[in-house]
Amino acid sequence: MSDFIPAPIAQLPWKTILLLFVLASFGFVVLYSAAGGSLTPWAGLHMVRFVIFVGMAIVLSRFKESFWKTMAFPAYIAVVLMLLGVELIGAVGGGSQRWLNLGFIRLQPSELMKVAIILAVARFYDLLPPTQTRTWGAIWPLFALLAVPCALILLQPDLGTTITVVAGALTIAFLAGLPLRLFIGGGAAIAILAPIAYFFALEEYQQRRVTTFLNPENDPLGSGYHISQSKIAIGSGGLFGKGFLNGTQSHLDYLPEGHTDFVFATMAEEWGLFGGILVLFCFFLLFRWGLGVAMKAKTRFSQLTAAGLTVTIFFYVAINLMMVMGLAPVVGIPLPFLSHGGSSMMTIMICVGILMSIERHPGRRGGAFA
Repeated sequence: MSDFIPAPIAQLPWKTILLLFVLASFGFVVLYSAAGGSLTPWAGLHMVRFVIFVGMAIVLSRFKESFWKTMAFPAYIAVVLMLLGVELIGAVGGGSQRWLNLGFIRLQPSELMKVAIILAVARFYDLLPPTQTRTWGAIWPLFALLAVPCALILLQPDLGTTITVVAGALTIAFLAGLPLRLFIGGGAAIAILAPIAYFFALEEYQQRRVTTFLNPENDPLGSGYHISQSKIAIGSGGLFGKGFLNGTQSHLDYLPEGHTDFVFATMAEEWGLFGGILVLFCFFLLFRWGLGVAMKAKTRFSQLTAAGLTVTIFFYVAINLMMVMGLAPVVGIPLPFLSHGGSSMMTIMICVGILMSIERHPGRRGGAFA
């Protein structure tokens, strides 16, 4: 039967595409329920976007490694310019200025920076001779690449995206061979500077989120409302949940942002621990695939890029789940394939498309992990 299927279609990574389809379909079901049993305003658009972005990922998978190398720094510069555009003419929503209104979509350039920084940092360490990875010349360009976009994203303000951008870049730097003592020293410096940043760098609402994270029961009807309602929704789901369309916390509007940042709580209320384990297992398979692509890649650039993109998706999932369970401050990170949101889904599917490209074109031997 395979003789009747065109080679370009037969060679697609159908197991990965099917896995993504399962996650997005589950997201469709949850968003359908969150809207009270309606395709609008979230569920129908969620699947339309997914189908479009899957097509985009398949197109991206056709490009070879040389294309991504060529585009690494221009893409980084383009996204930095878009971040500047956000500061000048960006749309404001919920007290933040994060979007460019393109008519058919409200684009959040900071989401694209999560991919652009991975390509730029991977390309930098790909160009750097291995003998110089433990010199000052391997460090200051990394900070230069991070400084401008992080400053612009913090101005929006968007602490959660800033953390994800920094984490992805530092992961690549670590895998490229920078000394471990630098990361230990950096962690110690952050621990020392965190109290200073709390009082002088964070906005008032961000200070409330940190305080709420440390003691959510202190103000359950105010700053701790999101986390308290999220915990109630997750806990009330039990082992198998209250059933499809039967979630009370989300349907009665007790759970804020139940279709975006707190969509996992919406899901857990109706599908219980069983649904949560299913979602986590699907993400585990996705991470295993991404790391497998990184390990099988043959060039330093491909290995660093694949590992960085996989870690970026991991941070999406880890920070969101920790946030909705009260294990981390609320920083506005959506859950991939389940949360409603065009920019975040596009970013994740660009990551997937580049991973597919690396899997399809692993390059020649001589990579960073060899």
